[in-house]
Amino acid sequence: MKNTFLTLAIASMLLISCGEDDTSDIIINNTDNSTTSTTNNNTTGGGETDPDAVEKIDLVGSQTSDLTLEAKNEYTVKGPFIMEQGTTLTIEEGTTIKALAAGSDVYIAIAQGAKIIAEGTKDKPIIMTSNSTTPKAGDWGGLIILGKAPINSVAEGTATSEIGQLPYGGTDATDNSGTIRYVRVQYSGGKADGQSENNGFSFYGVGNGTTVEYIQMFEGLDDGVEFFGGTVNVNYVSVVNAGDDSIDWTEGYSGTITNAYVKHGADHDKAFECDGYNTDIGNNSNPIYFSAPTVSDVTIVGNGGSAMHLRAGTQGVFTNILIENYEEAIKLDGDATDNPTGQGVVDDLLQIVDVTFTNVTVKMSNNTGFDFTEADLISGDGNGTGTDYDSWGAGWTVE
Repeated sequence: MKNTFLTLAIASMLLISCGEDDTSDIIINNTDNSTTSTTNNNTTGGGETDPDAVEKIDLVGSQTSDLTLEAKNEYTVKGPFIMEQGTTLTIEEGTTIKALAAGSDVYIAIAQGAKIIAEGTKDKPIIMTSNSTTPKAGDWGGLIILGKAPINSVAEGTATSEIGQLPYGGTDATDNSGTIRYVRVQYSGGKADGQSENNGFSFYGVGNGTTVEYIQMFEGLDDGVEFFGGTVNVNYVSVVNAGDDSIDWTEGYSGTITNAYVKHGADHDKAFECDGYNTDIGNNSNPIYFSAPTVSDVTIVGNGGSAMHLRAGTQGVFTNILIENYEEAIKLDGDATDNPTGQGVVDDLLQIVDVTFTNVTVKMSNNTGFDFTEADLISGDGNGTGTDYDSWGAGWTVE
């Protein structure tokens, strides 16, 4: 990871002349006092500045003031791009942001105390994608949001993110990191190493004051959407062709996920991978608690393997679930000590309510160390209808 970031500052417009084909440069001041420039057609035939001209702007470094990205311009993320505390990144509807196809060290991060206002529409979604002419999963990092909501990986204070080593977590369950609406992230998931991987959307300790709805991760190398603790609620989420898990939670996540659609391709892991805490760090909260989100209206279309992996003491209630095309629908792992996933089933804190299995070989496997039956976990077998993806996903998602 780079220790010195470039600071984005559009300083001035230079070299304006009167020719019809004249251009001017956007100068970016770097922390090492060097300069780089990008060329833009932004003058009229009379030499006046053209407000409709397309500017080509690189995004890289630590941004210490508010920034608005306009749909008319061309943006390229060239490395770590971090909105620092106290700033707001506003992205106009219909804006496309391309990222250098250079792997994990190219990402957009909204730090603790910063906000993102990315309000696309069904007709004009905001798209974050690779700049490669032949894009593929893992070309770049993804979108990282860091908040001040509770996490169970620390007793107090903050933890640091896998990518960028940025702080997250705290005590404010209602923390507000902004609005993300109609945003699609493509070809993300660049890996730094086996333990540090980007996702399409990474929510680190994000609070429920944040609005997240109508988001899609398409063709990512790692997870589609991952929650590291926090309380953020997500509504209308599509994950198509995630290389690892489609929806993943850990570190005490306790928000809601409503209207989710998962479709697996040839290479994938689980549709849901659900951990009560991060086993690489430990459950360090005091008092101890586990992830316990509420999940409803979910369609999972698979391609073999396991659909849901519930482990490390996770709790949660899943309602109205449709699971198609898996050898195994629900896999539970745990033990009677630090990872009491089975205890959650016994205590009705981990439940699957109104679920339909289509072309599924095994509905449930129990490796928790607790004795319970399929009926103790699953009720309303055959009653699940899933989400109406054909309706809410039309027009702005891709497959």
